[in-house]
Formats: sequence, structure tokens, C-alpha cells
Amino acid sequence: MRRGRPTKAQLEQSFDRALLRSIAEGGIASGTGLDDETQNTLLAVARAYPNATDELVEAARRAFAGQLDGSSTARWRAEKHHRLTGEQEQ
Repeated sequence: MRRGRPTKAQLEQSFDRALLRSIAEGGIASGTGLDDETQNTLLAVARAYPNATDELVEAARRAFAGQLDGSSTARWRAEKHHRLTGEQEQ
């Protein structure tokens, strides 16, 4: 069992395996350490099996890049703040 947060290298390895599985088998795995946005795009790739488009694969790569650089979390927090307060976060 893994303890703590996965490293960038572990996340990259996990994403690569998950993307390959989504493309080649039409499946996804849980417990990967990948965020919801990345998992959702991988699910879209898997649902398109065996005809996943380049656009779906690139969307998954962009979502994962957002996980790594923190922009997905920042967007999620801003959306949550807006839902709770009705205000735009500064």
C-alpha cells in the first residue's frame, strides 16, 4: 500500500499505464492517484474504444498536465468558491 502523495514520476507512470489501457482495452483503473478531471478524460477515451480519437487522447494529456501543474486544482477551488459564495475568486 502506498503512503503519502505519489511523486511526479509515479503519477506519470500511472497516467501512461491508464492511458494505454484506455486506448488498448477500453478500461480504466481506480486508485491511480489521478485527479477526477484526468480520470474523466480517460473514461471518455475508454468509452470510445476501439476508436479513440487523437482529440480524446490529447484532452486526457491536457487534463493530466493540469494535474501536474496545479491548474486543475486551482480551477476546482475557484469553482467551489463561486458555488459557495456566488462571488468570483480574486
